[in-house]
Amino acid sequence: MDLLSLRNEIDGIDEELLPLLLKRLEVSKQVAQYKIENSVPVLNQERENEILDWVVKNSGEYAQTVKTVFISAMDASRALQHRLIGGGSELRESVENALRCKKLSSDGKLIACQGVDGAYSAQAARKLFPDCEIDFHRHFEDVFEAVNTGRALYGIIPVENSTAGSVHESYDLIMKYRFYIVGAYDLRISHCIAAKENVSFDEVEEVYSHPQALRQCGNFITNFGLTGVNSNNTAIAAKYVSESEKNNIACICSESAAKKYNLKILKKDIQNVTKNTTRFIVISKKLVIDNSADKISLIFSAPHKTGSLYRVLGRFSMSGLNLTKLESRPVANGKFDYLFYADVEGNVYDEETLDLLCALHDELEEFKFLGNYKEIKQ
Repeated sequence: MDLLSLRNEIDGIDEELLPLLLKRLEVSKQVAQYKIENSVPVLNQERENEILDWVVKNSGEYAQTVKTVFISAMDASRALQHRLIGGGSELRESVENALRCKKLSSDGKLIACQGVDGAYSAQAARKLFPDCEIDFHRHFEDVFEAVNTGRALYGIIPVENSTAGSVHESYDLIMKYRFYIVGAYDLRISHCIAAKENVSFDEVEEVYSHPQALRQCGNFITNFGLTGVNSNNTAIAAKYVSESEKNNIACICSESAAKKYNLKILKKDIQNVTKNTTRFIVISKKLVIDNSADKISLIFSAPHKTGSLYRVLGRFSMSGLNLTKLESRPVANGKFDYLFYADVEGNVYDEETLDLLCALHDELEEFKFLGNYKEIKQ
């Protein structure tokens, strides 16, 4: 038998399968109606397990492959039922009551940032809120607390860099506080190495900066035999170097921070990658959705079962949504449990997108909609 004949045979089988799949979905509509009338939840895990056990038992050597096919069919059926039932009332109400805006505004209130004047977070804040007054804090959690207490309207924190990856502390704090994300800005980062006016590059032995910046400039640090020393922030490092009595230290920071603290720039553009970019997000206690929002952020859990994460992610694919970020962070309970942070392209006012989020909200043990916002790229 040649390949064309085999493909023709598969086409014939597909022609038999399609009407059956459509019939299954039509019956699912009837199931949804019954569940509406009798207040029955969409997900019946025991029923699904029974079906999958039967599939495995009767599929021989193809058991796991056929099981995957049935899982997809059941997930599609459940998605249809959720859409018809219209669950997730709490999430729907939250989205409906969100403040809509054309552009974020500080309304004359403080914007909290980590670091001191000259920090990259402050640059991002001023790009998003040109006339804002910045409230600086030493630690990332202090930024969250400033928003939590109402001292600041919004907070600006870095979440990932195109070279050094995720800022794990930021994601852990997002998981802890569960504030809304109402905006994002991708800031191009160009690092320099700077020291006091009387210090030459050949005298430098130690270089101070935030761990992320040290990683972003790792090649430079290694090539010149320097020792990286962690600091809370690039601008804090610049301030420290300017005030220190040591004459063998320098800092990695922005050119504006170097000038701010009267440091001499020894070398420019020392980052590993030319197009080095850091993504900053705007955190808020209130849900604000930009009219042109194109990114959705979520926190969710997945059961400790084979294929559970695959099934959750498959639901996004089924709805035509693209995941741009998936970050797992441990739950501090001693059980090796994890929560997942996800960024998804989309707008929550799209009916199918909201239906999916509401379905996951009802099905998953833990699910938090963090916001829908516009990501501005420099």
